[in-house]
Amino acid sequence: MRLRQVAVFLVATLILLPWVSAYTVSSLVLTVYDDGYVKVEYELLPAEYSSQIELPLIGDHYENVIVEDEDGNPLNFRLENGSLLIYSGDAEVVKVSYYTPDLTAKEGMVWTLHVATNDSFTVVLPENAIVVDLSDIPLEIAGNSITMPPGNQSVSYTLNGRGVGGESGAGSLSYLALLGGLAVVGGSAYALWRKKRGQSSMPTREEFQARLENLDLNEEEKRALLYIFDKGGKASQAEVREAIGLPKTTAWRMFKRLERKGLVKVLKGRKENWVELRF
Repeated sequence: MRLRQVAVFLVATLILLPWVSAYTVSSLVLTVYDDGYVKVEYELLPAEYSSQIELPLIGDHYENVIVEDEDGNPLNFRLENGSLLIYSGDAEVVKVSYYTPDLTAKEGMVWTLHVATNDSFTVVLPENAIVVDLSDIPLEIAGNSITMPPGNQSVSYTLNGRGVGGESGAGSLSYLALLGGLAVVGGSAYALWRKKRGQSSMPTREEFQARLENLDLNEEEKRALLYIFDKGGKASQAEVREAIGLPKTTAWRMFKRLERKGLVKVLKGRKENWVELRF
């Protein structure tokens, strides 16, 4: 009798295993519009053994939900209690997008975006937005894009070039002060880094290659890093991918692994992403 129970348990486990909802959030981008609506865009990397993803959505109302694989093919999904149940199948990358009005609130002239998430995220503000307050130090600022760390975060801003209380320039001053503070921090970090390195020049190709041999890397990763080194320490993802002959999704995963190891930094561009050496 006991043997039979064990057998039933094993069969049930094997049946349910392919449906385990395991994935990694590759990117989360929130594009804010003038009327307070936000377009939410996820890029997810399903685990190899997973054929189903359960993604908790931010916001309470969801409009124009689209779920696709890396090639733009639609994937089956359904909404259940604030979560998106996605049948990812063999997709290597799952892209989710939808619109919601629930992430922003307005008080007087100031709009505030509130987001609670376990992943870092990028906020793309309207072109005419002026940042007046941030809940935390941003990871990166590029134009009207702000990358925030995980947690319960908020970004406050005004529109039409008007500051708090309707005074033109008040918001600009806060934003410039923020950027100035970041510049000081960044300059100090750079000075410390230069001092630590003794202002030495870049290693030779042979020295760099010797460093790679001491790291836990496969041959494709070593070739990619060497190629970026030969290009002066920075190259586009597409260029590296074509140079070493990797499919797009395979290369994507490789760059993510290298970034997690702290060996490169993936920089998002308007038309393509770039990869920069970090060691």
